[in-house]
Amino acid sequence: MPVKWTKRLIAAEAYESAGIFDVNGDGHPDIVSGAFWYEGPSFKTRHTLGDVARFGEYYDDFSSIPLDVNGDGRMDMITGGWWGNTLRWRENLPSGWKEHIIAEVGNVETTRAWDVDGDGYIEIVPNTPGGPLVVYKLRRDSEGRGMGEFDAYPLFSSHQGHGLGFGDIDGDGRGDFILNNGWLQAPATGNPLEGEWIFHPEFDLGRDASIPILVVDVNGDGLNDLIVGKSHSYGLDWWEQGRDASGARIWTRHPIDPFNSEYHDLMWLDIDGDGENELVTGKRYHAHPNQEDPGGDDDIGIYYFKWTGESFAKQVISYGPPGVGSGCGIHFAVADLRGTNRLDIVAPGKDGLYVFFNEGL
Repeated sequence: MPVKWTKRLIAAEAYESAGIFDVNGDGHPDIVSGAFWYEGPSFKTRHTLGDVARFGEYYDDFSSIPLDVNGDGRMDMITGGWWGNTLRWRENLPSGWKEHIIAEVGNVETTRAWDVDGDGYIEIVPNTPGGPLVVYKLRRDSEGRGMGEFDAYPLFSSHQGHGLGFGDIDGDGRGDFILNNGWLQAPATGNPLEGEWIFHPEFDLGRDASIPILVVDVNGDGLNDLIVGKSHSYGLDWWEQGRDASGARIWTRHPIDPFNSEYHDLMWLDIDGDGENELVTGKRYHAHPNQEDPGGDDDIGIYYFKWTGESFAKQVISYGPPGVGSGCGIHFAVADLRGTNRLDIVAPGKDGLYVFFNEGL
């Protein structure tokens, strides 16, 4: 039985990123997207966050990662964009918001947060096609509070492509990085941010791989596999990790959905509450301007895919032309917004900002 959903328009805005966190400290999750934040629990009151530069169809705001950067107890936000060429944090002040530059990084496709060094705190990792892979670590005091500054750790000097993931490929308990043309093996000992990462060109996921590329054990065989969407063309696949007769690692591609396009952002979480994770994803509406992507002007949708033990079964959350169906932008967000113990979906995009309330099975 599929999950039932209640769809609600939050704002007719065209920002493509959204985050969920308690902005004002009242104990309720709020929605942050682009130049505004929407006060929970009703999300009807809109507050200004600050101007976001616009370039044609796009706003230069491709992530909304919550992080208390300066340790003042208020949650700030990390973002970056293609045109500004910077990684930035937006400081949550009682009087408003103030933007700070973390680093000049070049074109940012989008940004993700992972605990790269295993210390219990997230690091910030932008996907910068054409640039090196650099991890940004927040400086913290002896109590673990953020100190407002970041240290840069270059891990791979060769150019990144479009696509980035993080997870344990080789089963050694350390997270590895996945690029569109191979994976970077974490150092076996010591601080991963300070050691040598080894590149393994074992696969080619295509020049428009999703961000993130998910690292999960899809079939339960004890080996982590990959799930990757085509961000600017048709396709969604999982790549099975296996071994050949000599024991060497091999990868086998399995289609999940070859019939829809612009799968840019993906999540792996328990959306139906059965204790098993599902793949949640959808179309980034007009991921490139003038609908130049294959399928760019197709109907839009958000879906979850349930592993049956043999393949993925597609469940439709929303589908149709803009105004009927919805996409999920470049950085969507999932959280329990109403205290129901069910995960709701906040879906930004050029088609508007929507919430899909999870009503259960």
